[in-house]
Amino acid sequence: MYKIFLVEDDDAIAGAVVRHIASWGWEARRAEDLTRVMEEFSAFAPHLVLLDIGLPYRNGYHWCAEIRKLSRTPIIFLSSASDNMNIVMAMNMGGDDFIPKPFDLEVLSAKIQALLRRTYDFGAAAPLLGAGGAVLDTGDNTLSYQGQKLELSRNEYRMLQVLLEQRGHTVSRDTLMRKLWETDSFVDENTLTVNMARLRRRLEGVGLTDFIRTRKGLGYLIE
Repeated sequence: MYKIFLVEDDDAIAGAVVRHIASWGWEARRAEDLTRVMEEFSAFAPHLVLLDIGLPYRNGYHWCAEIRKLSRTPIIFLSSASDNMNIVMAMNMGGDDFIPKPFDLEVLSAKIQALLRRTYDFGAAAPLLGAGGAVLDTGDNTLSYQGQKLELSRNEYRMLQVLLEQRGHTVSRDTLMRKLWETDSFVDENTLTVNMARLRRRLEGVGLTDFIRTRKGLGYLIE
């Protein structure tokens, strides 16, 4: 199921868009706090963003630029400011399409469907996994956090991938070892401990302290 993230301050428009998106079988989520758009983007890890320009606190151009620091997720601008200057600026800032307000919901869903098909059917962009403001890009095996990008080793990437896919749930050490080494053969548990310690040090280096929690006797958890 594709996930669509809507950044819109007009309650009536937001409600109509979310309901229409849901009717297509996609998962829609509206940004709840317009001062914390990036945290909500990272936590939801959407496949596509619908972004208004005229927002309180920070405009849509700002949030587009912030998203582009971390992600190639497609962005469609929605705005009543549909003069040529704003359309050109939206595209130059990293937008993929622009729909002027007021718009027809069927036109919106057709644009979303076309952009999702172009983006994901042909592998132009990779899915994202996120938590706590950190975003794991499964296409290039990197983790981004607050404008920093961490290149991950194979084992570091696999550990984070499994933990983020099971975010909020404890992953056992046995499960992690099977995922890392893809074998039923015995692997010394100390090898996992060493790999986990190394990953935690690297995460702390970019400010992600206590990102991975230990559940004693059970395994590891990203909340």
